[in-house]
Amino acid sequence: MTSPAQPVTALILAGSRPGKPDPVALAGNVAHKALFPIGGTPMLSRVITALQATPAIGQIVVCTNTPDSLAALLPPDVVMLPSSPEGPSASVLDALAQYGTPLLVTTADNALLQSAWVDEFLSLIHPDSDLAAAVATEETVRRDVPNTRRTYIRLADMAFSGCNMFLFRTAVSAKIATLWREVEKNRKHPLRIAWTLGPVILLQALTGRLTRKALYARINTLTGARAELVALSDGRAAVDVDKPADMILAEKLAADLPAVPFKHG
Repeated sequence: MTSPAQPVTALILAGSRPGKPDPVALAGNVAHKALFPIGGTPMLSRVITALQATPAIGQIVVCTNTPDSLAALLPPDVVMLPSSPEGPSASVLDALAQYGTPLLVTTADNALLQSAWVDEFLSLIHPDSDLAAAVATEETVRRDVPNTRRTYIRLADMAFSGCNMFLFRTAVSAKIATLWREVEKNRKHPLRIAWTLGPVILLQALTGRLTRKALYARINTLTGARAELVALSDGRAAVDVDKPADMILAEKLAADLPAVPFKHG
């Protein structure tokens, strides 16, 4: 996908789960974690800035269940979409229903996001893929973000960390979001997830024998959609801000990344 045939709508997930306060919001003394400043700029503003600077991106949509706390940050051409109480996957399905594809999905806590990373991601997606997920390999993350602990998913032929960036490229990709919603609903019931994904896939994953090819094939069997993992060249793309330690790390890394003025109002 060297050049999208049409503008890509970008969806920024900025919802908050009900219950106990978010640890980042609590540590940062802000009403919503997306308001916490990295490099002097609220995380949500940094994400919007990166997307505004990406030529392929058209409409930008912020999906949240707390619009009053974020509205003041949004430029007039950025719109809001109510987030679904069912979770992120349901919110993505709502956005797909309203805006169609291609739809780039990222998160408000993806505070280091760079337009160059978005450009690279879009350029590397195979033209036959229905959905792509941006990742950074363990080797790349350890090279670019040394002395930090990240969570890695280990396949037989790749260990990687997610980069909170997905492209729902075609209409059939919505079926993967539907599958994701089923997994989300059962996140506290591993046996139900195993039943959804299939015991063979689960066993391969647990024994370190699951390959990308086998994973793609299983997703295709379950949904009819073709998915792929797209490895980015900068390991910093795998850093989001989920906990207080991430706040410190992101602040440190942001100092070495190019700053783009935020186009507010």
